[in-house]
Amino acid sequence: MGVDKTLAYQYLKKTDLSYETLGFREIYIEPTSPYKSYSNAERVKLPEVIFPETPNFFEILMKRRSERKYKKYPITLKELALLCFAIQGITAKAGPYLLRTAPSAGALYPIETYLAINYSEDLSAGIYHLEVRSFSLEKLKEGNFGKILKDLALGQAFFELASVVFIWSALLRRTMSKYGERGLRYIFMDVAHICQNLLLSAVALGLKACPVGAFLDQDFNKLLELDGTEERIIYMATVGK
Repeated sequence: MGVDKTLAYQYLKKTDLSYETLGFREIYIEPTSPYKSYSNAERVKLPEVIFPETPNFFEILMKRRSERKYKKYPITLKELALLCFAIQGITAKAGPYLLRTAPSAGALYPIETYLAINYSEDLSAGIYHLEVRSFSLEKLKEGNFGKILKDLALGQAFFELASVVFIWSALLRRTMSKYGERGLRYIFMDVAHICQNLLLSAVALGLKACPVGAFLDQDFNKLLELDGTEERIIYMATVGK
């Protein structure tokens, strides 16, 4: 079968832009809240970010590799704050938009960040949500989920050894309400920008990181209690020492 017969190709073809299709929208999609928070969750305020001395940026690029060999060493709250700032830290305000370290189509920021912390000096093991506006971690579940993460990531053992696993979901409606079906393209671009920021900042801090796209989608959605329709997991990365 040729690539042009695949569902993926048909989607790309259908969402091509042309002068004929510009502005045409088959389906109206209502917008949703630009921010997500868990109001009843225990919150841990991340410390103020103090930028450490790091290698030259181009040295960091040269050193970036997907690293999967970790030991069960703890990550500090200071390190977590720097990583969270690198991926979704607020850097400016433009009207109603809170601009961040990673670009987003239309400044809509459809990506939510969850952290499964396995080993930390300052935080109990558990699953947390990054609340962007307050720069806080909202605690959703208590306990070390390393073995479960490994199983849901198709047996990739380094999930159990990582200090923390960053899990990214997409609220599809945030972007698709403006860009329609083509918006899905932009959502995957957004999460790739975020992940690259994480990978490079991990190198800068002397940590190891690995992006991962192979996992059981709906099982991860259930673990984080996401409905899999309005919000679903689309990417993740491990960070360890």
